[in-house]
Amino acid sequence: MEGQGRLGLVFLLLVLLLSLSQSLNSVEEEHQNSLKLELIHRHANSRHKTQLDRLKELVHHDMIRLNMIAHKRRLGQNPPAAGGMVRKSNGSISMLINSARDYGLGEYFVSFKVGTPSQKFTLVVDTGSELTWMNCRYRCGKRCRENGRRINRRRVFFADLSSSFRPLPCSTWMCRVELINLFSLTTCPTPLHPCNFDYRYVDGSSASGFFANETVTLDVTNGRRAKLHDVLIGCSNSFKGISFDKGADGVLALANSKYSFTTKATQHFGGKFSYCLVDHLSHKNASNYLIFGDNREETSLLGETRHTKLVLSLIRPFYAVNVVGISLGDKMLDIPPMAWDATQGGGTVLDSGTSLTMLSDPAYKPVMAALEASVTKYPRVKLDGVPYCFNSTGFDSTMVPKLVIHFADRARFEPFLKSYIIDAAKGVKCLGFMPGTWPTPSIIGNIMQQNHLWEFDLVRKTLGFTRSTCT
Repeated sequence: MEGQGRLGLVFLLLVLLLSLSQSLNSVEEEHQNSLKLELIHRHANSRHKTQLDRLKELVHHDMIRLNMIAHKRRLGQNPPAAGGMVRKSNGSISMLINSARDYGLGEYFVSFKVGTPSQKFTLVVDTGSELTWMNCRYRCGKRCRENGRRINRRRVFFADLSSSFRPLPCSTWMCRVELINLFSLTTCPTPLHPCNFDYRYVDGSSASGFFANETVTLDVTNGRRAKLHDVLIGCSNSFKGISFDKGADGVLALANSKYSFTTKATQHFGGKFSYCLVDHLSHKNASNYLIFGDNREETSLLGETRHTKLVLSLIRPFYAVNVVGISLGDKMLDIPPMAWDATQGGGTVLDSGTSLTMLSDPAYKPVMAALEASVTKYPRVKLDGVPYCFNSTGFDSTMVPKLVIHFADRARFEPFLKSYIIDAAKGVKCLGFMPGTWPTPSIIGNIMQQNHLWEFDLVRKTLGFTRSTCT
């Protein structure tokens, strides 16, 4: 009996050790890798629109977006910072980014898998959006699926087919209080009725539906897949807007807010995310990745990485930086400090959803005056909605002084010339800045960000950036 007891004890210890080993391996597998999503740049349907037409669309879209950012700030629609401690780890995930000027607006898209089993969608990547949502149907019966996975030729998430789909009841505190900033509605006919939302964008785009928790499947850099559970999504049965009329199935929310996808992913993968934006004029076969966690992609870097402070509290839910000035050549431009001071109505944010760089009036005027002086020898070309364009025949790029954005901690961002002297049409170039009526923050848009690797470290509150081919 004594021998049997010892054998039983040894067996129990072996089981416990095996269990512990599997548990540790599971944690190791989750946190020693990156999460990645392919990032796709989609810039208007080139079969029917010229490059000039696309630029005009970008300008129109950017002005609306600038108004949206200013509107959010004026109304104080600033949700609390992402709640809780961010768990640090070495893990990461990534999403592939393609250039896709062949599709829609000057925005970046990712392929996104949601549900159990997973269903695949194309979502707009938006660092200013707080709600991840997609075209969705729930309890619609067999008639919804008569044409496969599409309704009216659009991809649809059929929530009934997902075993992990959990609608959020309207009677919960989360619905009634915490999601007010995400436009949750107060209607609640029964306690278990789904929590409805009506998400409105200033450009007239909108999405309505209800909130749910779901499982998202993503590729890990070790070649396996990771599942994130209880991701808040919007199941939208009604949406409209130019971005959604040209290929997008919804929005991937990357804003600095409690319920954005960024907050969920970075809690599990290292407290950071990064991306490298390919040239905005590249076609869909050029791609890179949106990475959550450590970026181990073999992206070609063209210089040293520089770091500056990431300000997460002043212009929520956007990612702000402390700019102190802009220089052209060896001359620091005469821009009043209030233009960069978020407490006085200024400040600066990075935004993936804005294409051109928007400067508030106190910064815009001196920057444009200095750039215009360098290209006055070229005949001016007037284009509706674009502040300054010129005939670029015989253009000598060496005559344009180098533009540098200076940060408070002495870091310097030196964009490529093509990011602020942009191609508008054959033989026509334009200055890549738009004005913002004061008071408003300035916005470093995705064209200015292109061909740089950007890393947002939410734990250390730093922004790293490096020149790169993004390939």
